[in-house]
Amino acid sequence: MTAMRPPQAAPAESVVGAPRPVGRSEQGHPAGPGAPARPAPPRPQPAAVHHAVLCVNAPAMAASGPDGQLRGQGLHGFYRSGVRVVARMEVRLGGIEPLPLQGTLTTAARARFVGAVRLPGDLDPDPALIVERVRHADGVETLTVRNAGSRPARLPLEIALATDLGPVGEIAAGHRPPDLPGQVQSAGLRWVGPTHSATVSAQPSPHAVLAGAGVLRWDLEVQPGARWSVELRTELESTVPAPRPPGGRGAGVPLPWAEPEVRCDDPRVALVVSRSLDALGGLLFADPDRPTDLYLASGAPWRFGLAPADALWAARLTLPLGTRLAAGTLRALARRQQPAAGPGPGGRRTEGLLPGALRHGGPELPPTCTATEATLLFVTVLAEAWRWGLPRAEVVELLPAVERALGALREGLVDGFVTDLSRPVEERAAHPVPARAEVQAQAHRAALHGADLLAAFGRPGAEEWRSWAAELRGRFRERFWVDDLSGGRPAAGLAPGGQPLPAVAAALVHLLDPGLSADGGRHETLLDREQTRLLAQRLTAPELDSGWGLRTLSAKSPRFNPLGHRSGAVRVHETALAIAGLAEAGHENEAGALLEGLLAAAAHFEGRLPEMYAGEQWTPGCPPVPHPGACRPAAVSAAGAAHAVFALAGVRPDVPGGRVLVRPASTAPLGELELTGLRVAGEPFSVRVSRIGVAMVEEASAELQLVAR
Repeated sequence: MTAMRPPQAAPAESVVGAPRPVGRSEQGHPAGPGAPARPAPPRPQPAAVHHAVLCVNAPAMAASGPDGQLRGQGLHGFYRSGVRVVARMEVRLGGIEPLPLQGTLTTAARARFVGAVRLPGDLDPDPALIVERVRHADGVETLTVRNAGSRPARLPLEIALATDLGPVGEIAAGHRPPDLPGQVQSAGLRWVGPTHSATVSAQPSPHAVLAGAGVLRWDLEVQPGARWSVELRTELESTVPAPRPPGGRGAGVPLPWAEPEVRCDDPRVALVVSRSLDALGGLLFADPDRPTDLYLASGAPWRFGLAPADALWAARLTLPLGTRLAAGTLRALARRQQPAAGPGPGGRRTEGLLPGALRHGGPELPPTCTATEATLLFVTVLAEAWRWGLPRAEVVELLPAVERALGALREGLVDGFVTDLSRPVEERAAHPVPARAEVQAQAHRAALHGADLLAAFGRPGAEEWRSWAAELRGRFRERFWVDDLSGGRPAAGLAPGGQPLPAVAAALVHLLDPGLSADGGRHETLLDREQTRLLAQRLTAPELDSGWGLRTLSAKSPRFNPLGHRSGAVRVHETALAIAGLAEAGHENEAGALLEGLLAAAAHFEGRLPEMYAGEQWTPGCPPVPHPGACRPAAVSAAGAAHAVFALAGVRPDVPGGRVLVRPASTAPLGELELTGLRVAGEPFSVRVSRIGVAMVEEASAELQLVAR
């Protein structure tokens, strides 16, 4: 399925939007010489989901308002494989819509809506009829009417149905295709479009089907204390030959991670971890080329498909729960890796590159190349999965893909730094673009992790990559550091001429993430100890720390926008990386302050953190402001929230070396924390951290040596 966002939400990202009108220019004027100019029609408002109840179970999802009614507006409807199966499903009893009382997710894939209806002529002020709708993302909804009154309820139940069979990309962009005419089928309605057909069937069958109005009708008689239910089932069929789309996790296929038990003095922690993992379960896709390989979609509803960088981040951040997700993701992406170099548009293509679009980098920084990010992250995820216990044979299978990725990195230097590997080699040299700080951190980490893998498996090149990383460290510390009155900070990037880019951005947290190395240690970072201290101070200063998490851009910037994707919103992923990186570097108080903000925000989102939210400053009594274009759920956000908790336990394995280092945060910002059912070397691993920051391993493989610091 194609990843997409509403056009106004991410202007520099590859977006699936509405098709261009035939015969019109980009400005919307009639095409052709001498044609009179006309003003461009107003662009439709993209769909927003910050108030929607969104159920997700890949490749299906359903969206409505909190009242449960599907009204055909915005994103409302049942979807499967990117097609809206049903756009409208409105319930009326006796011609009256139920009064909405509650609408909430019970799991990522399931929602429950409760409403009430007063019987006509009833003098009792309390409503007699309770209407419950239980909806599953897969397209099944059960509606139950319960009579809690003192007299029989005799009234018609009508369900109005309609659909446009529209693609989610067009609908997300604010376009509403016309409804299709309905046809009566044995127990419901059917619609036929150019490429798909949809059906809604009911059990028990309706007493009447009004095809022209799209209405199913039952004449109910519900006695006091009794209830009546109907199950509605939606189905989608393709009417033209098409490639097989990715499917979801099949029935009976276990989750690719362990489900840990979390006990903590802070009750918010267990809720955040359980709901984050529940959200990840709804985003799981099975690769069509090898259905046993599972990976995570980036997020719903806008990017409900494979985005390699996001899939790799989520797999990496959930490694404490096992290596199966990482293995499936790596194999699926290795099959999509750029083949051998050859001629391409604008010059020679880069071998070893993973797919990825450019994403908007904000008003002060260049776009981010997710192909570069994914290619470098591939190396890190394999190396760290190996440390966590990925079997040797599975690592060997993926080493050629790692060598190709390192080859792409070798060709990617411009003026000593890495920029955009997706551009042809000749174009990078002729038209250099700014080098972002986080890309240097990702390249440095990939070089060191690549060296670890090459050395351990007898492949050539390990020392070359270690030397390359050391040289990059030297260049970075010399040219990326900016002195100022506060002691200095790393530049967010370097312009092609070497001029530092002045932006202060949350993306600098990547400099604190050197990755797992031998004996549970950490690789050297691009910053020295004093530079790391100064960065820690800058990250937790009010210009970046909103009190709910890190802003993507400093609030002091004249281009700051609290709702900007890269100009001020809080992205959960970056805050989670900061928490883990600061704690590991010894700045535990700073890590604890950021974690408190993240948990406080999670409490307002009922434990289900969205991809991002507004970067407005924390104010007592005011919840964080939702972002209208945020994915919810989002794989990297959910995985990051769980990772922020796991990181404080300090479990750092080196299964090939037969060791596990346990070094928790000594400040114990969460109080007592117990994690049961993690996975190291494929075996259960449990650890308890006391209120004074002392760790005790309570369960581990007998073949591992436990080391505490």
